[in-house]
Amino acid sequence: MAKKQKEMLVVASKVKGYIKSNKMMTSSDALGALNDKIHGILDDAVVRCKANRRSTIKPQDL
Repeated sequence: MAKKQKEMLVVASKVKGYIKSNKMMTSSDALGALNDKIHGILDDAVVRCKANRRSTIKPQDL
Protein backbone atom coordinates (compact mmCIF):
# COMPACT_ATOMS: atom_id res chain seq x y z
CA MET A 1 0.00 0.00 0.00
CA ALA A 2 1.40 3.41 -0.96
CA LYS A 3 2.26 5.92 1.73
CA LYS A 4 0.05 9.02 1.72
CA GLN A 5 1.84 12.06 0.33
CA LYS A 6 2.20 14.80 2.95
CA GLU A 7 1.43 18.37 2.01
CA MET A 8 4.61 20.36 1.30
CA LEU A 9 5.09 22.89 4.10
CA VAL A 10 8.46 24.25 3.02
CA VAL A 11 9.11 26.83 0.32
CA ALA A 12 11.56 25.00 -1.91
CA SER A 13 13.12 28.14 -3.41
CA LYS A 14 13.79 29.63 0.04
CA VAL A 15 15.35 26.42 1.37
CA LYS A 16 17.48 25.99 -1.74
CA GLY A 17 18.50 29.64 -1.59
CA TYR A 18 19.56 29.30 2.04
CA ILE A 19 21.57 26.19 1.31
CA LYS A 20 23.17 27.81 -1.75
CA SER A 21 24.10 30.88 0.33
CA ASN A 22 26.16 28.48 2.44
CA LYS A 23 27.94 27.32 -0.72
CA MET A 24 26.22 23.92 -0.69
CA MET A 25 23.88 22.09 -3.06
CA THR A 26 20.47 20.53 -2.39
CA SER A 27 19.83 16.90 -3.30
CA SER A 28 16.60 15.96 -5.04
CA ASP A 29 15.20 14.23 -1.95
CA ALA A 30 16.37 16.70 0.73
CA LEU A 31 13.21 18.82 0.60
CA GLY A 32 11.01 15.77 1.15
CA ALA A 33 13.07 14.75 4.16
CA LEU A 34 12.89 18.28 5.57
CA ASN A 35 9.14 18.32 5.01
CA ASP A 36 8.81 15.01 6.91
CA LYS A 37 10.81 16.46 9.83
CA ILE A 38 8.57 19.54 9.96
CA HIS A 39 5.43 17.40 9.92
CA GLY A 40 6.87 15.37 12.82
CA ILE A 41 7.72 18.48 14.83
CA LEU A 42 4.23 19.89 14.30
CA ASP A 43 2.53 16.57 15.09
CA ASP A 44 4.45 16.39 18.39
CA ALA A 45 3.55 20.02 19.16
CA VAL A 46 -0.15 19.27 18.65
CA VAL A 47 0.06 16.34 21.07
CA ARG A 48 1.78 18.49 23.73
CA CYS A 49 -0.69 21.30 23.25
CA LYS A 50 -3.69 18.99 23.61
CA ALA A 51 -2.11 17.35 26.67
CA ASN A 52 -1.98 20.81 28.25
CA ARG A 53 -5.62 21.45 27.33
CA ARG A 54 -4.83 24.28 24.96
CA SER A 55 -5.78 24.95 21.38
CA THR A 56 -2.91 27.31 20.59
CA ILE A 57 0.54 25.99 19.69
CA LYS A 58 3.19 27.90 21.65
CA PRO A 59 6.98 27.97 21.31
CA GLN A 60 7.39 25.56 24.22
CA ASP A 61 5.33 22.97 22.33
CA LEU A 62 7.89 22.98 19.54
